Amino acid sequence: MSSKHHKILNPTEIDRILTRMTHEILEKHKGAENLALIGIQTRGVYLAKRIRARIHSIEGIEIPTGTIDITLYRDDWTRISHNPIVQTTKIPFSVDEKQIILVDDVLFTGRTVRAAMDALIDFGRPDRIELVVLVDRGHRELPIQADYVGKVVETRRSETVNVLLSEHDGSDEVIIEE
Repeated sequence: MSSKHHKILNPTEIDRILTRMTHEILEKHKGAENLALIGIQTRGVYLAKRIRARIHSIEGIEIPTGTIDITLYRDDWTRISHNPIVQTTKIPFSVDEKQIILVDDVLFTGRTVRAAMDALIDFGRPDRIELVVLVDRGHRELPIQADYVGKVVETRRSETVNVLLSEHDGSDEVIIEE
């Protein structure tokens, strides 16, 4: 019952990618003014915190950062589980007229991002919503694309892309499993 898997990103590569994406964000926005990060539960939250720390080290400012759980906003949650596990949504700032950057680990069908946007709009009306993802694996079912992408990976639908982060999993790596 062994599944085949191979590592596509190691800790150094993840670190380098997050630094590059942070610089891309700052370059596109000409700094960090009016920016806010919102991590999508679970691993998007840790990635958002890492990007916030990089912005702080580069720009010297703390940008507002929140977390969002999209479980009940998913269009397929009843198919996934009749007892969904709802995690924390915490947006301790007004999203109105902010440049919101949603952060997620993997972009696949686009349904998680659509659900996150639906949830976010319940909090107010941002000027703009952008998307940062560590891995874009294709197979979109909705017309959604990321503004900042760490790595594009060709996958089969039957494969799984697992992002492991030290804050949650004890190590940093990205693995594709059959």
